[in-house]
Amino acid sequence: MNQPVQIQVNGRQYRLPQQPTVIVCVDGCQFEYLEAAANAGVAPYLKHLLADGAVFQGDCVVPSFTNPNNLSIVTGAPPAVHGICGNYFYDPAADGGKGAEVMMNDPAYLRAGTVLAAAADAGAKVAVVTAKDKLRKLLGHRMTGICFSSEKADQVTLAENGIEDVLGLVGMPVPDVYSAELSEFVFAAGVRLLETRHVDLMYLSTTDYVQHKWAPGTEGANAFYAMMDKYLRRMDELGAVIGLTADHGMNAKHDPKTGQPNVIYLQDLLDDWLGKGVAEGGARVILPITDPYVVHHGALGSFATIYLPRDIDRDAMRKRIAALPGLEVVLTNAEACARFELPPDRVGDLVVVSDQSVVLGTSASRHDLTGLTVPLRSHGGISEQTVPLLFNRKTEGIPGKARLRNFDILDVALNHV
Repeated sequence: MNQPVQIQVNGRQYRLPQQPTVIVCVDGCQFEYLEAAANAGVAPYLKHLLADGAVFQGDCVVPSFTNPNNLSIVTGAPPAVHGICGNYFYDPAADGGKGAEVMMNDPAYLRAGTVLAAAADAGAKVAVVTAKDKLRKLLGHRMTGICFSSEKADQVTLAENGIEDVLGLVGMPVPDVYSAELSEFVFAAGVRLLETRHVDLMYLSTTDYVQHKWAPGTEGANAFYAMMDKYLRRMDELGAVIGLTADHGMNAKHDPKTGQPNVIYLQDLLDDWLGKGVAEGGARVILPITDPYVVHHGALGSFATIYLPRDIDRDAMRKRIAALPGLEVVLTNAEACARFELPPDRVGDLVVVSDQSVVLGTSASRHDLTGLTVPLRSHGGISEQTVPLLFNRKTEGIPGKARLRNFDILDVALNHV
């Protein structure tokens, strides 16, 4: 591409890249992981970035979950604009208008275009590699180019994914979905695409399996960031502009003495208070962290939304819930949507956010915690909102802001490096 071409997406202007630009969303990352690996001597390239690159603290979207943040990053906008406010939600229109709890991974739920699709339409060569297939169709919506997941790398076709024989390209087998290798495949594929194809803009999105199990500075965490370090260095050697951020942070959510999860089971409480459950017209608790991959978190996160019966005094119920220990904030629909920039029609009557060491559940009987082989670490709340934004080139001319958001990363990478 010979000259900067401007595209406009969701009210923001972007220059198309003049050199390969790679945006990396490291699922569940926070500064402590990067700093610990750098200080341990296992991630020399990250140490170099932290010392000599452009380094910022930023805020992710709340709820601090995978889908809303990845879609915010690629649209450059909050969920109020793009509509994806969780991994899972209550859709009143589902099941023939009867309403149902469903996964929010269908592009039909997306209300805004992505920078990736607009760049491809403008002539850029665009590639997307994501660890989990749940994100692939959302990230690649209306995008011409390469788009595939590690999880289903053996099922790619030229017609569906814009590429074939990914396993041959990468030289790795399909990883287990609950493994560090699922993310390593993303990085290895990114490097091989840069080595073998002309790519102008690439988006890489990993999984937080490791971060759910390993705290910053531990053996498993440092091994993961050491792996990541070598691939990032190779991308730099290949001439890529690199922008790295995260969809959310991660915190311990268990009793340090017993190792048992600190859980408030909201559905059980509400059923008890109201004397009736969902089937009898009671309250409905939705956990937006819910997705098909619950082994490492048991569908327990720090953000929940509640749909109340029409005859309930909402303010009285809000105050009663807010009096529970372990909660950071309980907000009405209007308050939560204004504060967190969420779509009101996809959020319940109340929003509950637990504090740094507590998670929220529905009913104890609905959560299978047998897959938790280590004490619970999870996310979703305000306490997991701080994320890094790192660039391997110096930046200039960034408009003054109190703080960057993770969804500013494409603006910085394309307009200010």
